[in-house]
Amino acid sequence: MEVVVRIEVIPASPEQEPILANLLELYAHDFSEFRDLELGEDGRFGYRPLPLYWSEPNLHPFLVRMDGKLAGLVLVKRVSEDSGSETVWDMAEFFVVRGYRRRGIGTEIAHEVWRLFPGLWEVRVMQSNHSARLFWERAIAEFTGAAIHSVCGEKGGESWRVFSFESKRVA
Repeated sequence: MEVVVRIEVIPASPEQEPILANLLELYAHDFSEFRDLELGEDGRFGYRPLPLYWSEPNLHPFLVRMDGKLAGLVLVKRVSEDSGSETVWDMAEFFVVRGYRRRGIGTEIAHEVWRLFPGLWEVRVMQSNHSARLFWERAIAEFTGAAIHSVCGEKGGESWRVFSFESKRVA
């Protein structure tokens, strides 16, 4: 018997900024395994651009719930990190709480976000983050039903893989 899980990708309101900030701390902690992130004197990593997600029209914050319980976050930008093009959607941050990983939930969340924003997409992942690279390769291939396109590059002293694809508008 298959268990049905209800996943919701919900636009975050300005009042929910503290919730996103807390989730971003968990995300940064996970990410510190791959990147040299420094804790501030307050014991937090911080995410300076977070307030901009409610004042800039090209930034979109989301909370993720699974069966009504908080499970992660997604931050989407309408600008390419590589080219600066404002015609490309960018998965700025994507985080699923560890307890919900490896169940296909992340893939469903990513697919839902890509359906919300049809058009050209870029997803960046650090080369050293092997599990994330494999996740994005699978999620994108399942979504597009086609071979995926990626390029390697350097930015900020790190090696990155950038996946490019299109989310087609559903009729």
